Amino acid sequence: MTIKDTPEEWEVRSTATPFKGNKTSVRTDDVVMPDGSVVRRDYQVHPGSVAVLALDEEDRVLLINQYRHPVRHKLWEIPAGLLDVPGENPLHAAQRELYEEAHVKAEDWRVLADVYTTPGGCDEAVRIFLARDIAEAEGERFVTEHEEQDMSYARVPVDELVRLVLAGDVHNNCLVVGVLSLVAARGGEGLDALRPADAPWPARPFSA
Repeated sequence: MTIKDTPEEWEVRSTATPFKGNKTSVRTDDVVMPDGSVVRRDYQVHPGSVAVLALDEEDRVLLINQYRHPVRHKLWEIPAGLLDVPGENPLHAAQRELYEEAHVKAEDWRVLADVYTTPGGCDEAVRIFLARDIAEAEGERFVTEHEEQDMSYARVPVDELVRLVLAGDVHNNCLVVGVLSLVAARGGEGLDALRPADAPWPARPFSA
């Protein structure tokens, strides 16, 4: 048996969009089950996201502390953002987010992991990048708004982040997946064997 996720689409008898928001919406599909029954499934429709695990020369990860209203927490996270433009190149979006949220640039980019965040209730797909050879970006800082006006920053050693993940002290999924993927890659074929930054991403196809 080959262990690999595969695309598949069951018959949808009807679909509706009872809610449309600024960036996301809610869809209701009547889906035909294997036994022929029809079951209603509600889920959030999401444009997709990118996240960046930025690693400095001292083996520290750049973190952002930001309020997240749905979970009523200030979470430590890695820089991330929406794919605002359909078909947008995810690397370009990741470079933009690293600049806007942290005023940082990077010379070396790789793909760490591609994940569906909550596939039982949302179609959000996230590509998590590894960014190395980082430095402060040129020019003026991006003007923040809303929750981003209250952000704070830290650089935390990789080993300490792993401890925090396993202790249940940090919860952001991109941070958790990113740092554990980093450690796993180092213990395997090495970081230079990671997929290139422009690797295909079937969940969110893009142009070069």
